[in-house]
Amino acid sequence: MILSMLCVCLSCHAQRQHSGNPIFPGWYADPEAVVFGKKCWVFPTFSAEYDKQLFFDAFSSSDLVKWKKHPRVLTNENVSWAKRAMWAPAVVEKDGRYYLFFSANDVHEGEVGGIGVAVSRKPQGPYKDALGKPLIQQIVNGAQPIDQHVFRDDDGKYYMYYGGWGHCNVVRLADDLLSIVPFDDGTLFKEVTPEKYVEGPFMLKYRGKYYFMWSEGGWGQPDYCVSYAISDSPLGPFRRIGKILEQHPNVATGAGHHSVIRGRGEDEWYIVYHRRPLNETAANSRQTCIDRLYFDDNGYILPVKISFEGVKATKLK
Repeated sequence: MILSMLCVCLSCHAQRQHSGNPIFPGWYADPEAVVFGKKCWVFPTFSAEYDKQLFFDAFSSSDLVKWKKHPRVLTNENVSWAKRAMWAPAVVEKDGRYYLFFSANDVHEGEVGGIGVAVSRKPQGPYKDALGKPLIQQIVNGAQPIDQHVFRDDDGKYYMYYGGWGHCNVVRLADDLLSIVPFDDGTLFKEVTPEKYVEGPFMLKYRGKYYFMWSEGGWGQPDYCVSYAISDSPLGPFRRIGKILEQHPNVATGAGHHSVIRGRGEDEWYIVYHRRPLNETAANSRQTCIDRLYFDDNGYILPVKISFEGVKATKLK
């Protein structure tokens, strides 16, 4: 009896030392993880039918293990033009203000919708629509305006990568992050679509190189996955190297649409992504998870081992 109780206690203690996967309960997808101060914030899609997908919750943690829920940081009540299908938030901080970029309405040519931006003085919101209209609504280069990711380069320039329907564009954001400005050649949109790209772009800079990542396959299918490319420029070209995140027959299916954060160490990296439990087949049955991401000595990303354990407790820089 005593031995049994000891084993239970040790098991509970071990669980507290790891995040476990999923990292918080509920159906959530497309997680945008970002570090503000000494906390990691995750802004995911509420994974539901499009007509019910009308708000964003956020989650924060100081150790990647214990997470606090911040409900309804943005809802369609504060976005007059968003009627359905709000998803894939991307959040950045600039000059003490927090900018939440989001997709809404599953827009098609001639419809109102696309990529919007909301602003708050706090990462937990509440956020309010900054423009009263989409920032990007039109279909350019065949890319549906969804799944935006905002990347700040070392020179202070902000780039936004976005696109569905198998096409990806990049634009430059103005200093106020509320409009787009031309590139040096006068163009506003540049297509940077790599081989097998579907959606979910993400940019990471590591040791002077630009690591561009994206999701492949169908978002509701088991083979959803993440691949990457490396370039010397934020504008590419991006030549596909291979997969870094995918399903595992003993763990989960549909592992994709991710983001990456750095821990305290120079080479301490974490990938936050969604996946589908093995006993679920519904497209919206998606959970947010976290695992370690590693680079090899040559600068290539090693395939991620998706797990039930998640990651160890750690302080953030």
